[in-house]
Amino acid sequence: MNLAIIPARGGSKRIPGKNAKLFAGKPLIAYSIEAALGSGNFDKVIVSTDSQEVADIAISYGADVPFMRPESLSGDYVGTGPVTKHAIEYCIQHFFEPTYCCCIYATAPFLTANFLSEGFQALKADPQKCFAFSATSFAFPIQRALRLEGTGVMPMYPEFINKRSQDLTEAYHDAGQFYWGQTAAFLQNKPMFCGHSTPVVLPRHLVQDIDTKEDWQRAELMYKAYVMEQANV
Repeated sequence: MNLAIIPARGGSKRIPGKNAKLFAGKPLIAYSIEAALGSGNFDKVIVSTDSQEVADIAISYGADVPFMRPESLSGDYVGTGPVTKHAIEYCIQHFFEPTYCCCIYATAPFLTANFLSEGFQALKADPQKCFAFSATSFAFPIQRALRLEGTGVMPMYPEFINKRSQDLTEAYHDAGQFYWGQTAAFLQNKPMFCGHSTPVVLPRHLVQDIDTKEDWQRAELMYKAYVMEQANV
């Protein structure tokens, strides 16, 4: 049996009420809930929140909110690891013991059911893997990054600054959409970004952090363009 956990606290410093705020006509969290339910991979989709407003929205879109997140797990500096582990332990105590779990960010409007399914299949395909997570490539070679120094600039990696892009190893980063894992791996606090994890590589145009107002505006423009493109396919 499989469990989806969507962490979605009510507080947000840079974008107040971010998880409940309307994004292209729907609450932001609704996109993650719909992708999880649409994938058909989960026996239960839980939203972990400390906000009654977020809880009401989550329930209206078909997710379960079986508990309100404790205050000790609702602060600005609490990571998703402890929140995910708390939800898993609650599920084991009250419902069932999942074989696989997936932490899905509430701020992932580009997430699709297909990518969630791809991550699940990648995890199941290799018993040696503990996790499968969304990733994407950097748009520019990170080896040729610059840093500001005084009124000028200096290369971060001088040995690579004159290299051709095609001669440099392509770099990837966490896409911040989903993290599939064996239940035991989550409960044992195993690290995510190492050899026992496999990436599900997403196209860059379907990845956008939403941490600032500028991020939000950019994401909405990208989303609307993507929807229009899909409508014309």
